[in-house]
Amino acid sequence: MAGKSTLNRLELSRQEPSRYHRIGYDAVAIEALFVDLFLDAHPAPPAQITLDLDATDDPLHGHQEDRFFPGYYDTYCYLPLYVFCGRHLLAAKLRPADIDASAGSVEEMARIVARIRRRWPKVRVLLRADSGFAREALMAWCENNGVDFLFGLAKNARLNAAIESELAAAQQQSQKTGQPARRFKDFTWRTRKSWSRARRVVAKAEWTGGAANPRFVVTSLTRQEHQPRHLYETLYCARGEMKNRIKECQLDLYADRTSAHTMRANQLRLWFAAIAYVLIAALRRMALKHTRFARAACGTIRLKLLKIAALVRISVRRITLAMPSAFPHQAEYRAAHVALTAAATV
Repeated sequence: MAGKSTLNRLELSRQEPSRYHRIGYDAVAIEALFVDLFLDAHPAPPAQITLDLDATDDPLHGHQEDRFFPGYYDTYCYLPLYVFCGRHLLAAKLRPADIDASAGSVEEMARIVARIRRRWPKVRVLLRADSGFAREALMAWCENNGVDFLFGLAKNARLNAAIESELAAAQQQSQKTGQPARRFKDFTWRTRKSWSRARRVVAKAEWTGGAANPRFVVTSLTRQEHQPRHLYETLYCARGEMKNRIKECQLDLYADRTSAHTMRANQLRLWFAAIAYVLIAALRRMALKHTRFARAACGTIRLKLLKIAALVRISVRRITLAMPSAFPHQAEYRAAHVALTAAATV
């Protein structure tokens, strides 16, 4: 609800105290808030949670501090790190783009997992991410701290050679049926230098479109818990849903408007968008769960329930809002109001 000038003072305030900068913010408290809101959203501790990590490009169109031009994204950008648990956002960390995708992930996960375990000491935690996070430092941290992991693994000649027979079988079946075919293989593997130990790898040997399409994941989960096909198709591929959450932040709630000059100011802008996401996600979870908007995207909720023309009347004793009688979602709006009012009185 703050005006542009107030927000500007927040963005431009210095980290050190100053008589000329009276408005500041506590970055540690903001980061902790996202985790605390996630914990508060559960009436009882779950037995297991899955934390999804991902990095995404945040294109820049000016001369912002620490901007970089990575060839992969073909534009100047930042590389923020997001952490979600289902639809809950736990972290949004702005970073320069001249780093590895996993940079800082150990520190972020140590902070988040420690805060979760203080409230839920018995919860089992699984980290899930693409091959950009299959790094020795993060996997070793997971193994040393009782955290499971399931990461994509970039293919190479050695990995491809390990599934030659499975690929040949998939090719033969595909050519016979005219349809894509896949086989799965479970084996123990390690790199020649970068890994400290051998780890379980699950391979998908797929032949589709007349060409091989091998994929690999590395995990701490055992075969007794998850067979190879289930591990890949059901558990790992589900991480794609996180992409939709990032799109909601970046596109629906304008998390990509990092046009201030300094990284510190742009981190604050990213947090504003993240807090907006948390608020709309809470609205969706608490007030819209029995309506047509129970699984609607943030952009849909903004356009159909929040951006409504209304007549505001202010008197001495009350403020009244008069909405158009032709508003098509009156029932959902009333249901949300009733649910929020009931929650506020608990």
